[in-house]
Amino acid sequence: MQDFSTLLKRLADAGLDFVIVGGFAAVTHGSSYVTRDVDICALLTADDVAKLREALAEWNPKHRMTPQRLSFIAHPPSGVPVKNLYLQTDKGIVDVLSSVLGVGDFERLKRNAVEIEVDGSRYRVMSLSDLITAKEAMGREKDLLTAKELRAIEAKRKSG
Repeated sequence: MQDFSTLLKRLADAGLDFVIVGGFAAVTHGSSYVTRDVDICALLTADDVAKLREALAEWNPKHRMTPQRLSFIAHPPSGVPVKNLYLQTDKGIVDVLSSVLGVGDFERLKRNAVEIEVDGSRYRVMSLSDLITAKEAMGREKDLLTAKELRAIEAKRKSG
């Protein structure tokens, strides 16, 4: 079972600078979408990858998009550049993206992000307008449905 709060707190406590994106971001804006993972956007410098490894080490992180399910602790070797990470841990799935389709890179997302509180801790989450743009850019049926719902939420907020 996914433990969003524990995952987010561990990442923040490790000093990783991130913005929550994807399904969990949609839920924070009022979507009824059900998500089973945590998607974040962050810089993926060698230093940030080292922070991620340290934060997730005790939870057996593995690359979930590779047939061999390689350990994230050992692969890729330190210093090898990475663009995105798709990880399965004992606490759930964590996807770390360096940019979001239709919106841009971490710095762009961070500028427009809003703050939320989860179990007493504060985190940045993708803005509603950026999230709608990203969901529409993805073009998958589930993303388009979520974007439609988010547009209705946005319209209600503007009118009320």
